Amino acid sequence: MLTFEADIIEWRGPPPYLFAPVPDHLVGEVHYAAREASYGWGMVPVTAQIGGTEFTTSLFRRDDTYVLPIKVAVQRAEGLGLGDRVAVTMEISRVIRR
Repeated sequence: MLTFEADIIEWRGPPPYLFAPVPDHLVGEVHYAAREASYGWGMVPVTAQIGGTEFTTSLFRRDDTYVLPIKVAVQRAEGLGLGDRVAVTMEISRVIRR
């Protein structure tokens, strides 16, 4: 379980365009867990919570860090927008390989 605070940023990648960057001090831990959890392309499945909203998504690799996509449904439910500061609780999910 990882917890952090981040300012919401915009990145013109895949929708929803708004992301919470993982702080530098947690990148190593995510990278280590990604060895077991990633399903390819640097994507790391997570269950995250912002405010009272829990959701599943995947962290994206961006340069030397990871970013947490903030789904539009989460943005609406929590009244979030670009530049807002959020508290995130996140757990990396294990990928079941067959």
